[in-house]
Amino acid sequence: MEYNHKSIEKKWQAFWAKNATFKTSESTEKPKYYVLDMFPYPSGAGLHVGHPLGYIASDIFSRYKRTKGFNVLHPMGYDSFGLPAEQYAIQTGQHPSITTEANINRYREQMDNIGFSYDWSREIRTSEPDYYKWTQWIFMQAFNAWYDKKEDRAVPIEQLITRFENTGSQGIDAESDEDISVFTAEDWRAFSEEQQQQELLKYRLAYLRESTVNWCPALGTVLANDEVINGLSERGGFPVEQKKMMQWSMRITAYADRLLRGLDMIDWPEPLIEMQRNWIGKSVGALVKFPVPQFDTDIEVFTTRVDTIFGVSFIVLAPEHDLVASLTTESQREEVENYIHKTSKKSELDRMADTKTVSGAFTGSYAKHPITGEDVQIWIADYVLAGYGTGAVMAVPSGDQRDYLFAKHFNLPIVAISDSQNIDEAADANKDGRYINSGFINGMSYAEAVDALIAKLGELGLGKAKVNFRMRDAIFGRQRYWGEPVPVFFKNGLPYLIKEEELPLLLPEVDKYLPTESGEPPLGRAEGWKYQDEYEYELSTMPGWAGSSWYWFRYMDPQNRENFASKKAIDYWKSVDLYIGGSEHATGHLLYSRFWNKILKDLGYHNEEEPFKKLINQGMIQGRSSFVYRVLDEEGRGTNTYVSLGLKDEYNTIPLHVDVNIVHNDVLNTEKFKASRPDFEHAEFVLEDGKYICGTEVEKMSKSKFNVVNPDDIIGQFGADTLRLYEMFLGPLEQAKPWNTNGIEGVYKFLRKVWRLFHDAEGNLNISDEKPTKAEYKALHKIIKKVEDDIERFSFNTSVSAFMICVNELTDLNCNKREILQDLIVVLSSYAPHITEELWTLLGNDAGSISYAGYPVFEPAYLVESEFAYPVSINGKMKMNLSLALDLDQKTVEDMVLANADVLRYMDGKPLKKLIFVKGKIINIVV
Repeated sequence: MEYNHKSIEKKWQAFWAKNATFKTSESTEKPKYYVLDMFPYPSGAGLHVGHPLGYIASDIFSRYKRTKGFNVLHPMGYDSFGLPAEQYAIQTGQHPSITTEANINRYREQMDNIGFSYDWSREIRTSEPDYYKWTQWIFMQAFNAWYDKKEDRAVPIEQLITRFENTGSQGIDAESDEDISVFTAEDWRAFSEEQQQQELLKYRLAYLRESTVNWCPALGTVLANDEVINGLSERGGFPVEQKKMMQWSMRITAYADRLLRGLDMIDWPEPLIEMQRNWIGKSVGALVKFPVPQFDTDIEVFTTRVDTIFGVSFIVLAPEHDLVASLTTESQREEVENYIHKTSKKSELDRMADTKTVSGAFTGSYAKHPITGEDVQIWIADYVLAGYGTGAVMAVPSGDQRDYLFAKHFNLPIVAISDSQNIDEAADANKDGRYINSGFINGMSYAEAVDALIAKLGELGLGKAKVNFRMRDAIFGRQRYWGEPVPVFFKNGLPYLIKEEELPLLLPEVDKYLPTESGEPPLGRAEGWKYQDEYEYELSTMPGWAGSSWYWFRYMDPQNRENFASKKAIDYWKSVDLYIGGSEHATGHLLYSRFWNKILKDLGYHNEEEPFKKLINQGMIQGRSSFVYRVLDEEGRGTNTYVSLGLKDEYNTIPLHVDVNIVHNDVLNTEKFKASRPDFEHAEFVLEDGKYICGTEVEKMSKSKFNVVNPDDIIGQFGADTLRLYEMFLGPLEQAKPWNTNGIEGVYKFLRKVWRLFHDAEGNLNISDEKPTKAEYKALHKIIKKVEDDIERFSFNTSVSAFMICVNELTDLNCNKREILQDLIVVLSSYAPHITEELWTLLGNDAGSISYAGYPVFEPAYLVESEFAYPVSINGKMKMNLSLALDLDQKTVEDMVLANADVLRYMDGKPLKKLIFVKGKIINIVV
């Protein structure tokens, strides 16, 4: 019987599905292990061979942990709300749920074909009402909570209301908006309901306020910063502009310190941790007020270098700053408004990245220096961001490069803050305390100067010490249809939650998936969609990250209708032990997930500070593009002749991408090429050695480069086990590597070699119950140890090489011993589950699956060498090897060596002068 991967793999995939082989339960005495893949978004294109890389790694680890006696939770589901399905709905009128369902079915078919050991009974979809009911519920918990800085945690809003009723705002130390009111308990009780709700909204973790957002007119929605690339939407490449809108936000800044501290508790890649540290961006400095007496207001500035305050020569506001309109004089209004309009076309990321362009506008107004009282001009410029710090900077041209360039461009004063006008020297000089025009701090050390200045500003009521964070609160709304409805209605213009028993708030039907003619989001098209037939619902939907920010909890208990997950399930699974996914989610999904996890912990729903203990970022599998070379005529026009790679320099050519699926070992199938497109039908070829050799280049795998490889095609030709092994064999999991089909046949041959260990030349099962030899035990226990070590350190590629060496050794030994081969396939089963299930059954193991067979115990004694093949030299020249036991003493070795016929022949009858013996190394005879 030959190895037939098609029949074997279909057989075992059906067996796993019918018997729910990987269904997991909390009712067990086994230790738990939770392995999770990052939530996939099911696109219409399906999976290419790059997508399963992380899934295969997590599946190998999950299968291995089962053989080690763990109760493994390894679930899969779909992040099924998203813009692509909605864009398709806009173009075609087809409901996004139909597109999403078709895409999910395609993904599921492909995943099943690869043989993943998922517990499909726990599948979840973020767009299903049974799931997004709990996403809405978590939003409600955030809305009904505030962050108590004294307790360093979120607390139910009822406790804040009680404190307001008893003592007013006195003693409240909360993460909140800047414009909170000061009031007594009597004041609070005298407030109207509207006034109370307005005040509470300034404290809630989920709140509504005017924010500057990334608005994409073409998509009709707000985008997160990580969804904007070079001023264009990541999805579709449409222009994005800055716009002020009333938006839902999540007060993630309340958790900034805890998010930083938590990074020390988890085993994540250091580059990813550093990305989060930088994104959070903790800075210690001072909040300084620059009075503007003309308008009876102050401009607040956060600075980490208050010691440079005497070098301030102007103030710069972000174009979106709330004070810009009121501070702009009539003579400057047109210039300022034009500049604001121009700036709105640039994303915040573009503004941060552009360090060379100098632009701005003068408001016409002046502020007072908080210590010297001198007038300083107030400008606006796009290098200042409204959401970072206070949206204003005190410009110190002699201490900051951008301020310096701005001052030089607009001919603004540059005030010395040290005995040097040079920017770099001035910054260094400050730390030595060499100040001029600095009055009372002259001669102080850097630390002394900072303390003295903050104290002075405090006396004047114009400053205080402050810790600031670069991270801003997370916008929590999208003006689109295909997302979770926000469970909020409006009464007298203020938001109220619907009742919990009314969840889920379902997506209504609409006639189109576009904004209304008056500019409202698509939900504004829903006929009669009102709360209690009276109050308007929120028309924005939740952002794409909402459903993925808590999904690991739902996998613990996906059918629960009473809770997002039961206490029993949460207490058992606790958190994710191993999380595998892409590094591109560092400052999006991974940050928001940690944030939501902390909210739920604070409110008593679980006990884990961090959701993901260990995280691995898999590298990208890149495409290996193939090229043909079209010959150009004398006028540079393309002909219908194509020249092979080795001859292209003899012609004037232009390279064209060609479908890699009609190229094998870099040789083009010319007939398939001619059939691939009508304009290629009459193509002619200049060959070398009768073949058309294609050029190659490693690029990102994409349809536009014709280098996408469908895993279905690989599985059809070579099998899922080959695909799994080959993806691991390509290189270390964390590194990027090119896909190259040329090497896949070697892996397929390896699996056939495994199969032949169990069968004789005629294909009949041929297994012996004889006692294995030392050499066979050694080969087995080397692979037991190697694979165990490799999997535990996630070095999957080196295991594949070790398997090949082991099978070669056993083949050379003609090993067909049951004791050896049965343990071998258990070790191999995590990588190649289909063939090993079949061989396990052929060995007579009828009960259950190899998935739950115990991993073989490594016996070090089998790797201890009892013999050594000594190189024997005569007068320093190597002549032969002689195998001797390693425990022999020198006298015995000498006797055995001098009695050996081959040794005597090499001595040629000459008398022995000396025999040098080094145990385990050499024997040298001098004659």
